[in-house]
Amino acid sequence: MSTPKSLSSDSRSSDSITPPLPDKYQSDHGVGLSNPSLSQGRRRMLDLVNRLHNTGVQIDIDLPQIAVIGSQSAGKSSLIESISGITLPRAAGTCTRCPTECRLSRSDAPWKCTVELRFITDKNGQSLGQPRNEAFGDPIFDKAEVEDRIRRAQRAILNPSKASRTFLEEDEDDTPEVSFSTNYISLQISGPEVADLSFVDLPGLIASVSRGGNERDIAMVESLVTSYISKPSCVILLTVACETDFENQGAHHLTKKHDPEGKRTIGVLTKPDRIPRGDEESWLPLIRNEQETLENNWYCVKQPSSQDLKQGITWEEARARENDFFTLTAPWSELDSMYQKYLRTSNLIDRLSSILSDLISKRLPQIQIELENTIQKTRAGLQQLPKPPSSDPVGEVVSLLHQFIGELNNIIEGVYHPEGLLQALRPAQEQFRREIRHTAPDFRPFEEPAEFLMAYVEPFPDPAFLLNEDGEGRSDRQEPHAGKIAPIFIDAVLKRADDARTRELPSHYPFVVQKSFIAEITGKWASPAQVLCRVVHSTLAQHVKALIAHHFSSFGQGGLEQRVMILVQDHMTQRAEAAQSLVAKLIALENDGALTLNEHYLADYKSKFFSYYKSAREEKQNPVLAGAIASFRPDAPPNLDKRGDRLPLTGIEQVLSGLSGIGLSSVTAEDLVKLLPPDRFDPALNIMADVRAYFQVAYKRIADNVPLAIDHELVRGVGRDLLPTLYRRLGVNGPEGLRICRELAQESPSVAGKREELLKRSERLETASRELVRVGL
Repeated sequence: MSTPKSLSSDSRSSDSITPPLPDKYQSDHGVGLSNPSLSQGRRRMLDLVNRLHNTGVQIDIDLPQIAVIGSQSAGKSSLIESISGITLPRAAGTCTRCPTECRLSRSDAPWKCTVELRFITDKNGQSLGQPRNEAFGDPIFDKAEVEDRIRRAQRAILNPSKASRTFLEEDEDDTPEVSFSTNYISLQISGPEVADLSFVDLPGLIASVSRGGNERDIAMVESLVTSYISKPSCVILLTVACETDFENQGAHHLTKKHDPEGKRTIGVLTKPDRIPRGDEESWLPLIRNEQETLENNWYCVKQPSSQDLKQGITWEEARARENDFFTLTAPWSELDSMYQKYLRTSNLIDRLSSILSDLISKRLPQIQIELENTIQKTRAGLQQLPKPPSSDPVGEVVSLLHQFIGELNNIIEGVYHPEGLLQALRPAQEQFRREIRHTAPDFRPFEEPAEFLMAYVEPFPDPAFLLNEDGEGRSDRQEPHAGKIAPIFIDAVLKRADDARTRELPSHYPFVVQKSFIAEITGKWASPAQVLCRVVHSTLAQHVKALIAHHFSSFGQGGLEQRVMILVQDHMTQRAEAAQSLVAKLIALENDGALTLNEHYLADYKSKFFSYYKSAREEKQNPVLAGAIASFRPDAPPNLDKRGDRLPLTGIEQVLSGLSGIGLSSVTAEDLVKLLPPDRFDPALNIMADVRAYFQVAYKRIADNVPLAIDHELVRGVGRDLLPTLYRRLGVNGPEGLRICRELAQESPSVAGKREELLKRSERLETASRELVRVGL
C-alpha cells in the first residue's frame, strides 16, 4: 500500500483544520510529478538544482526556483497539497507566516519526510551571513504526523529567542514573538509516489489592515515575496481565486511589477466552482491568453471541497471529479480543444515541470561562469585579510605540521581504501594507456578503394596474437575515441617509399620512410601525457586540500589553514611543472627517432605483423590458400581410417610436415604466405610491419614511463622537502617564530567574522562547483 495522501480544499477558510482521511482512501496514486514517464534529462536537471540548493549557494548565485504566491485565501495551499501530497497547517496564528520550502524527490525507498529549520537572520532580524540549518526532530515515516510537525516548526521560527527543540515537546500555542519571518522551513520528502520538484510556498499577501494584518506585516510580507520573485531565475506560480474580483488581488499587481512581460509567470485560477453565476465568461479571456497575457499561459484547477474531504475522497477520485467538472460544466466544457490543455491540475503540473527543467538547462552554463567568478573574488577577499594569530603559538603549529606531513606521506604511499589517492589516480592512468593505444597506425594491406569515405570505414581488426597481451586488441580499437585514426592503405605506403628514394638500388628504400610514420605516431603522445599530468595534479590537489582542512581548519580563524593551503599549492605547482618537464623530455626522446635495444621483441613482432598483413592481403588475392590456413588446426587429432591407422597427410598439414622434414620445423601455417610469389607491394608490407612492431615496443615503454615520471616528480615529489619548506616559508623556526605563531592564533572579531563569512562562501561555491563537475559541466 502506498503512503497516505491528505487533500485540502480551495474553498476552506485559513483557520480551518483539515479532517483526516480514512485509511482506506489513502493508498491511491497520481500525486504531483511522480510520473515514471518523465524523461531522464528532466529528472537530472531537477536533481542537480536540488543538490545546488543543498549547498546553500543560492545566497550567492541566482538559482532556478519556483515560488508559489497569492493573496490570502487564494487556494494556494490547496494547490501545494495537491502537488506534494501532504497536509499543511491551517490553524490561526501560524498559517503561512514563514516560507516553506518543499524539496520533493521520487525514490524506491519507503516514504520519508525530514524537517529542517533554515535561519538566515538572528532573533533581532539581522542577517547571519551564513545560513544556519537545524534538523527539527527525527525523520517522519507516517504522513499523518507531517502537519503537526510543520505547525511546531513554524512556532519555532516565529519564536527565535527560544530553543527550537522545546517546540517538539511543548503543546502550548503562545503568542509568537514575530508575526512573520524570513527564516523558513525546509521539507525534504521522498518516496515512490513523490514528485521530482522543488518549490517554496510564500506567505499570502495581505490585502489591507482590515483583512487581518497591520501596516508592518503587510510591508514585511510584500518585501519577503519580492525577495524571491524579483530574481530573474524565479518561476512565479501566481494563484488567483475566481471568487474574488481579479483586479483586487494584490499578488497579480506585485507579479506584474517584477515580471512585466509575463515571461516567468504561470497563472493559476482556483475555485472556479465559486464564480458567481453569470460571471464565468469574464474569466475565459485569461485561459485564452487574450487578457493579462503570460508567455506560459493561465491555467485553471479545481481542488476538492471540504465536503468532499469529509466523505473520504481519494486522489484518483479528486482528479476524476476535476475532469468531470471541466468536461461537463459550461463555459469550461465549451472551450476549444486547444485551450483544454490549460485546464486541470495534471496539465498544470506537467507544464510546470517542463518550464522549470528548461529554465534549469538554459541557466546552467551561466551558473557555472558566475560560480567561477565568485570563487575568484572570494579567494581574493581571503588573501586580502590579515594573517590570523594563535593561542598556543609554536608548539601547536609545529605539532599540526608534523601530523599533517605524516598523514600526507601515508596517502602518497598508498592506503587500503577505495577512495584513496592511488585508487583515484588509476582510472586516469588507464585512460592514458588507452589514448596512447589508440594512436596505433591503422595500416590496410589493400589498395585504397576508388570511392573512399572515411566516415564509413570500420577499424581494421587487430591480429589474434595481441588478444592475450593485457587485453590489447580485444575492445580498445572499438571503444569510442575523440580522434579518428585515418586508415593508411598499402599503395599510400609504397608511394611514400618511392618518393623517399634517392640513390638506392631498385626495390630498396631508405629507413626515413619508417621514421616518418613513427614520427607521426609519437607526435600524438604529448597531449595525452600532459592531460594525465594535469589530472593527477588536480586529483592530488583535492586529496591534499581535504587533508589540510582536516588538520588546520579548527586552528584560529582559519589563517593557518589558508597559508598552508597556499604554500602547499605553490609546492604542488612546482612539482607539477617538474613532472611536466620530465614528461616532455620523455616524449622528446621518442620524437628524436626510433631506437630500441629490445631487438628480439621487435623482430618477433615484425615477423608476426608481416605474416598478418601478408595473410590479409592474400586472403583477397589467394582465397583458397587463405581459407586453408584459417581452417588449419595444429592441435587437431590425426585423421584415421576405419582400422585406426593414420591416413596420409594432406593440405597444410602435409606442407608443414614436408618443411619439417628438411629442418624447417619452426614454420607455422601463417608463415606459408611468405612462400608465395613476390608481390610488388612486399616492400610496403615490410615497412608496415616495421612501423607496427616498433609501435608495440614504444607504446608499452611510454605507457609505463610517463605514469612513473609523474608519480616520481609529482605524487611522491609533493612529500619531499615539504616540511622544511613549510617551516621556512611560514617562518616558524626563525627568529620571529614566536611572534608569527601568536599572530596566527589571534584575530580581531571583525576580521574573524569576515574570514568566516568568506570561508563559508568559498565552501558553498566549491561544493556547488563540484556538483556541476559531477554532471560534466
